[in-house]
Amino acid sequence: MAEIVSTPEVLGGKPRIEGRRISVLHVVDQVQSGRTPEEITTQFDLTLGEVHTALAYYHEHPEEMRELREEIAERVREHREKAITGPEDLPADLRPDEEPLSSHDTPESVW
Repeated sequence: MAEIVSTPEVLGGKPRIEGRRISVLHVVDQVQSGRTPEEITTQFDLTLGEVHTALAYYHEHPEEMRELREEIAERVREHREKAITGPEDLPADLRPDEEPLSSHDTPESVW
């Protein structure tokens, strides 16, 4: 029978299906996005028992799953804050000397 384990060196300690690198949250997210457990078994080479064990774990540990989702959301926010989205986010020595043409500019409108 499938077991859910957490080990620091695999998936950062997130609960996962034993012997696999597939987290409980990944299985749950697949179901929540509309995939059936049978589709998940085919897509990720899991047994139906493994899928249902992951779903059961999710529902039996709501506080742990909520905290895990909050941690993930916080990391996403941190990465977005540090993301380079345009030249203004680059250090001054890496910024281009000229502003690039916008999609509305044509060579004639710039001259």
